[in-house]
Amino acid sequence: MVINQETKEIICTAFVPGHCHDFNLFKKSKVRFHPETNSLQDSGYQGIKDYHTNSYIPRKKPKNGKFSRIEKDYNLVLAQERIVIEHVNRSLKIFKILSSRYRNRRRRYGLRCNLLSAIYNYELALAD
Repeated sequence: MVINQETKEIICTAFVPGHCHDFNLFKKSKVRFHPETNSLQDSGYQGIKDYHTNSYIPRKKPKNGKFSRIEKDYNLVLAQERIVIEHVNRSLKIFKILSSRYRNRRRRYGLRCNLLSAIYNYELALAD
């Protein structure tokens, strides 16, 4: 899911049948960002710099090491920026399709998720 951080609007969604890691789904979906666009990801997107240079992921603590103060501050600021994305995910999980096992036709899962995204964007536009 691609979300505009300023407007909290869902821009793009991508789905594949079955289980798939987020980063593998990103690579399969062929979604690409403008080179000047900043993107914030969680730590599951290790290696995204090969696809988009303006990507920011949290720093990992070195094995048997400690974080420097700068790395701690970087992770804190990144988490404060990314919380907007997590709030959008929470809002979508109110619809039980995304938070529990999907028991309907698998072919229509992407369609239904796109409809939920459209409903979310519509409610967001009405709130403004």
